[in-house]
Amino acid sequence: MILKEFRELRRDRRTMAMLIVLPILLLVVFGYAANFNVETVGAATLGPQAQQLADTVPDVLDVQVVDAEGDDDTARAMLRDNEVDVALVTGSGPVRAYVDGSALFAAQKATAVLAQAGDQVSVEVLYNPDLTTAWVMVPSITGLILMFIGTVVTSIGLVRERENGTLEQLAVMPLRPSSVIVGKITPYFVLAALDMTIVTVLGVLLFDVPFNGNVALFALGAALFLFVVLGIGVFISTVSQTAGQSIQLAFFFLLPQILLSGMIFPLDAIPWGVRWISYLLPLTYYTNIAQGVMLRDAGLDSLWLSFLVLTGMALVVFLGAVLRFRRDLAPGRRRRHGRHEGGHAEVPEVEAA
Repeated sequence: MILKEFRELRRDRRTMAMLIVLPILLLVVFGYAANFNVETVGAATLGPQAQQLADTVPDVLDVQVVDAEGDDDTARAMLRDNEVDVALVTGSGPVRAYVDGSALFAAQKATAVLAQAGDQVSVEVLYNPDLTTAWVMVPSITGLILMFIGTVVTSIGLVRERENGTLEQLAVMPLRPSSVIVGKITPYFVLAALDMTIVTVLGVLLFDVPFNGNVALFALGAALFLFVVLGIGVFISTVSQTAGQSIQLAFFFLLPQILLSGMIFPLDAIPWGVRWISYLLPLTYYTNIAQGVMLRDAGLDSLWLSFLVLTGMALVVFLGAVLRFRRDLAPGRRRRHGRHEGGHAEVPEVEAA
């Protein structure tokens, strides 16, 4: 029995990869990503006095934008559009420092550094005045919950058809592969949208998370994100032979979302050797949309890139799922046509006999 199990494991390359590669991958990724310490904070100085103050504090404020004519409205707009995490404004009295509280770890670092300046600066934290962790985590957690439900549950869809022997029945139905994929996704999409609504409302009510932005814009971002994760679930099911394999692949896809999307560890604290993976993950862009709309009242003009990336991901995933599913149906059609042609081929032989 022991030898038999070793032989089966040797043949099951996916399980072998999970057993060997996954622990090493988790160790490397988690070791680099598990960092809450933000070394530098993106800042803007508006006016000469603000620039002088930035020069006196430790090299934590990474001044990226210098605007000699900006005012308080300019500073608030920079934070709302996620251009910087801190904006220093020259005034008649102390320098006014506006800090983006939705960037929790950067805000904590910035307020600690600016506090060293004493009376020279007046600090105001926007969008999360008390630096409450729940305000930052809840928008991301809603995305993680939807990804978990959408990817894992949907990934079992076509695998169940294959295990039950009903996949070939789909091959003889007068439906295009794209129609079958849409049919598979739609029920899960409706249920996941309902889950999204419930989770978001509960997050707002239970944790007092504000919803400052446009509900329609938030719903559009969530719909694109749902389409991506459900499409990924269907794609996983098309490359899996059993439900166990599909669940393994789904979890393999979920783990990087938790570690590298910026949900737990700030992206600025992740080294570039690993951070590039973050920009391939849909949860990274959904988190940017959810936090931007809910906390900062950000508009489409500042979130358009995240929307564009999610749209591209949705198209790529849907196309990949359709192509894979079409290939799955092809053997069924060949076998069906082969049996049909074989039946005709046998008739002359019987008649001749």
